[in-house]
Amino acid sequence: MDEKLGRRIAAHRAKLALTQQELADRLGVSRVAVSHLEAGLSVPGERTVALLAGVFKVEPHELVAGTDYPSAKAERLPVVVARHTEADLAVALCEADLAWLDRLGVAGAAFRADVRHDWEVRLAFLIDGSHDRRERAELAALLHRVRSLRT
Repeated sequence: MDEKLGRRIAAHRAKLALTQQELADRLGVSRVAVSHLEAGLSVPGERTVALLAGVFKVEPHELVAGTDYPSAKAERLPVVVARHTEADLAVALCEADLAWLDRLGVAGAAFRADVRHDWEVRLAFLIDGSHDRRERAELAALLHRVRSLRT
């Protein structure tokens, strides 16, 4: 017997420690709509499945595979979706820059102040624009690390 898609959505949401309201905000729907999806009272459209897959960082077909999601709708799902945010990219790039500075050691002292300043500005901007508390916390922790690079 196929798993209920609503249960799978609820499990993915719980794994990310998101509230129904937080997931709703990311999807651009109401909290009641998320509640109805999880309870199996409504079947998400292809757009919603694609958005959910992006939030959960899986592909749409992975999200619905083995569930009661209608196969006719599953056939119309995109093969891949965007799974990373601008903040994800900034974190990866900043981590790479910090590793590069570590490898340079003393020779990197001249670059350290410029790199630190650039990342302080960019991370502060991303924190200010983020509506996701986990994302803000991750960016704030990274900003703290960057600020600790005093030369």
